[in-house]
Amino acid sequence: MPEQKRNKIRSFYAPEKPRGLRNAPGVTPVRKRTDSFSRKRFVNSNSRFGHAENQKPQSVTTETLSLPVVGENIRIIPLGGVEEIGKNMTAIEIGDDILVIDAGFQFRDEDTPGVDYILPNTKYLEERKDKIRGVIITHGHLDHIGGIPYIMYRIGNPPIYSRALTTIMIKKRQEEFPHLPPLDIKVVEKEDTIILGKLRVKFFAVTHTIPDSMGIIIETPYGAIVTPGDIKLEHEKGIPTEREEAEYKIFEDKKVLLLMMDSTNVDNPGFSTPEKEVCKNLEEIIRGTKRRLIIGTFASQLERIIAIIEAAERNGKKVVVEGRSMKQNIEIVLSLGRLKVKKETIVGVEDIEKYPPDRVVVLATGAQGDEFAALMRMSNKSHKNIKVGKRDTVLLSSSIIPGNERSVQKLKDNLARLGAKIIHYRTSDVYIHSTGHGNRGELEWLHKKIKPKFFIPIHGNHYMLRIHEELAQTLGMPEKNIIVPDNGMIIQIEDQGEKIIALKQTAPSSPVMVDGFAVADVQEVVMRDRKMLADDGMFVIVAIIDLKTGRLRKSPDLISRGFVYLRESQELLGHTRLIIKKTIEESTRGMNPINFDYIKSNVTDAVARFLFQKTAKKPIVIPVILGV
Repeated sequence: MPEQKRNKIRSFYAPEKPRGLRNAPGVTPVRKRTDSFSRKRFVNSNSRFGHAENQKPQSVTTETLSLPVVGENIRIIPLGGVEEIGKNMTAIEIGDDILVIDAGFQFRDEDTPGVDYILPNTKYLEERKDKIRGVIITHGHLDHIGGIPYIMYRIGNPPIYSRALTTIMIKKRQEEFPHLPPLDIKVVEKEDTIILGKLRVKFFAVTHTIPDSMGIIIETPYGAIVTPGDIKLEHEKGIPTEREEAEYKIFEDKKVLLLMMDSTNVDNPGFSTPEKEVCKNLEEIIRGTKRRLIIGTFASQLERIIAIIEAAERNGKKVVVEGRSMKQNIEIVLSLGRLKVKKETIVGVEDIEKYPPDRVVVLATGAQGDEFAALMRMSNKSHKNIKVGKRDTVLLSSSIIPGNERSVQKLKDNLARLGAKIIHYRTSDVYIHSTGHGNRGELEWLHKKIKPKFFIPIHGNHYMLRIHEELAQTLGMPEKNIIVPDNGMIIQIEDQGEKIIALKQTAPSSPVMVDGFAVADVQEVVMRDRKMLADDGMFVIVAIIDLKTGRLRKSPDLISRGFVYLRESQELLGHTRLIIKKTIEESTRGMNPINFDYIKSNVTDAVARFLFQKTAKKPIVIPVILGV
């Protein structure tokens, strides 16, 4: 490299004193709650993540591949959020400094039965924890902060930076894990500049469904790396507002090397429905409803929750809040002054009968049909204080998350049986829900404003990322300047910012599961067994062998769980006992001493084959062979 270029890089990395950095406000601990977070503790183990026996590794370690040093290149490693919706996490590595963006989790799906949460694989960061200068959180949704309690201690507990609301939400959640070391959390605002190692980082405000969402600008010698996080635009009939224009004016003269941007709604044409239109429509419903109104929405939809409570107060109605996460989030926005209502506007559920039904708005969690959420408990008559009936209108202000269709249908069926009037986004004449992610038209506007040299689509399934790649190409970006990533892909910007490539080596990317008390790599054998148990059940055989003769001492006991009903399957069980007797006695003939493992294997194979022939099912067969 020419000496002039080297001097330029050295001068760029010259230290600068951070300005505007503040400590996060304190939070009053609440220890008495017990919920899914406090019950689902995890093992604070120093052991590395390992693969299950006979499992083919889904990725290989960088140590095995002898990954070259970063040098003067820039390395981007998406650790989550680019093959799914959720568990967003990305590492930026420049020289001896690593900066981590977000640390979310994903809820279990049909491929991970029994699992609590799915985390990004952080082994790459664990092996380089001494280089991590900080974790920056774009906003307070769980797909961006949910992994913090499970991940931070593994990567050296570096400082966390975010805006005020987000930092308090992180602290509140961390109270559920009192055995962990305290987090080092710092509040930043959009006008701040911070120095992390030799990296200079700035911020800008973005529109989303939760206050204090922010974009990130990482300055490098070759231009800025920009990520807005989850984003949409405030607009009037497809024309961004003056506030949005002013916010993105910072990119007019900025050299942007790389843009990483949300792809969730890239295949939806035009502009998304503005949140303010949804809030306006909700206020009309609150004003015009002459019965008790129960509104179900996400506890994380804080902009909407604030608007609903303020609209209720303007129309002389009381608000009852139901759902632990909803109550906690409202406490937070009240403490920060984001929600400005009189103290008497929000009343306890025990006082609900003190007010006429048309003067009450119930704000509840559970619009996705969650089994133990407030709205589902109301629908199945198990809620202690609220009994739903013909005097009630239930408004579901949320779209259905894929996979929740049956749960939401059950919720609606239950409410309909109770006589409630139901309003949801597909039946309403006006918009009562809006996505928090920009449609194609908004993303196109953002590309034109930010004008990046390189582009990496993030936050979405592979199909979404490919559609976003096509969008960037229609705007004139060369195909060679775009990388569509997978989790664990190591992307490198080389030649002083002139070329972007994906290395052949990859970071470990197998999903990590929070499963009861344990946190570990997904074990394919365990997941496969759980699916088999769900599909075909289990069949347990208990047999006692005479060690001298090798014969059965008595007829084997048979236990069926989720396979067949024993009382109605006597003929099948009789034949099965004959198969077991024959297999054991043939296996032990001439055997001394008895090889129990060999017998178990033969019994398992023979019984499984017979049961499949007779029932077309494949239960897990578990033989328990005892010798006396």
